[in-house]
Amino acid sequence: MAANGMVDGPESPLLEDTVAGAVDYRGLPAKRSTSGGWSSSYFIIGTEVAERSAYFGIEANLVNYFTGPLGQSTAMAAKNVNTWFGITTLLPLVGAFVADSYMGRYRTILIASLLYILGLGLLTMSAVLSSQNPSECQSTQKIMSCPPPQFQVILLFLSLYLVALAEGGHKPCTQAFGADQFDGRDSEERKAKSSYFNWLNFCAGISLSVSMLTLSYIQDQLNWVLGFGIPCILMVVALLLFLLGTNTYRYSVKREDKNQFVRISKVFVEAARNWKLNPSSEKANEEGAQGTLSHQCSPEFKFLNKALLETKFSAEDGKACSVNEVEEAKAVLRLFPIWSTCLIYAMVLAQSSTFFTEQGMTMDRSIGRKPSGITMLQRIGIGMFLSAISIAIAALVEMKRLKIAQEHGLVDMPNATVPMGVWWLVPQYVLFGLCNVFTTIGLQEFFYDQVPNELRSIGVSLYLSIIGVGSFLSSFLIYLIEKATGGDGQDGWFNDNLNKAHLDYFYWLLSGLNAVGLAMYMHFAKSYIYNRRGVP
Repeated sequence: MAANGMVDGPESPLLEDTVAGAVDYRGLPAKRSTSGGWSSSYFIIGTEVAERSAYFGIEANLVNYFTGPLGQSTAMAAKNVNTWFGITTLLPLVGAFVADSYMGRYRTILIASLLYILGLGLLTMSAVLSSQNPSECQSTQKIMSCPPPQFQVILLFLSLYLVALAEGGHKPCTQAFGADQFDGRDSEERKAKSSYFNWLNFCAGISLSVSMLTLSYIQDQLNWVLGFGIPCILMVVALLLFLLGTNTYRYSVKREDKNQFVRISKVFVEAARNWKLNPSSEKANEEGAQGTLSHQCSPEFKFLNKALLETKFSAEDGKACSVNEVEEAKAVLRLFPIWSTCLIYAMVLAQSSTFFTEQGMTMDRSIGRKPSGITMLQRIGIGMFLSAISIAIAALVEMKRLKIAQEHGLVDMPNATVPMGVWWLVPQYVLFGLCNVFTTIGLQEFFYDQVPNELRSIGVSLYLSIIGVGSFLSSFLIYLIEKATGGDGQDGWFNDNLNKAHLDYFYWLLSGLNAVGLAMYMHFAKSYIYNRRGVP
């Protein structure tokens, strides 16, 4: 059975009804008519929907758990959430490496799901301990006066980082494994793969919105035990859905040559060794180097072409790098200008689960109150533009909220509800949703499509790492601003009393940074050359 997601051995001959480079769960050549396609992706979409509901049911309201039962300051809670979120979205680089190099995507998803359930179970246990604190601590307005037991805090962070570790294996592999069910060599299945990313994010977005609303309500109004227990149950459902599709999946065949990371790393090492070497040197192989350099290599990153030159070092290693290996390295390197210029967008995105939530907690939250015809890079650019608009609107709304708080004499009353409906936050959340529709889907498809075939999980993890690094940058920026504005008894931008804080200044700063990032992104995106050849 080949349910580990990779099968050692040479590829089977391409038959009329089989998919090249793929096998079924029995290890036989995968038949196009009975494996993969939409019939398989439905299980994976269902798995992703359940997992996203569980994850965002925790992440969306986590800042309130830190400021509530744990009694942390607003700035400290925001930094803790951003740090956890950043690590969560960087660990997919490790999970993707393990999946693509050793375990295969199927097996990695399976193990990650079990870790996920364990982490969420321990998180629920930490909430049980919180609910058992003495009643006099729960009745005080400032939880800070009754700090939680150290064991509860340790258990909480252990469970959260177990979830982060599980997410590192689950997230990149699930998305890539779903896309693997469509053969990029077939025109119809190639179109279906693009639709798969759209439907995946549409379904996940709907479930995300529902889970955030319902679970946040349960956590705030009922209790945290139930609010953390439901995501654990959702993750069990995700695992069951994934297992139900086992017999329908297509599994990638593992190549028997060098590990793809070794191949790509060797290109950079050989290019560095040959940095000063002239291609016409006696040490260079004239036919293998000069001819290849002039006819077969892409014109970008020409310095990597020197990895093709045969020297005494390459002779010791066995041989110089091949053209395909050099092109693999170029395909990966080509992604980094796009990756780096999307980081500011990720910094803006990080605010939706921290300060946006804190804003909403100060407002009146009663519901009944009355007062792809474009390219992937174009899609990403539109999303980045909308994120700049959304954070500017967030700044205007915060200015309005501070003005109302001042007019009603609520500046020194942090626990009082500002007479301003929470509906004022709807525009910025709607625009953030549109940002995700454009940018998230575009980044997923772009980083999956533009890497070598064997690095598809790594491609997805590169997209996720943008969000992770952006969260770390957001935490670092909060730290710098807190140091600069909160000293000597001053009311800093992130004062625990939001009526004395200046989140509007922070939002305007992010809006300006986003505009700079968008300009840089447009410069690199305009010159980017799509990889249409499908580097093997």
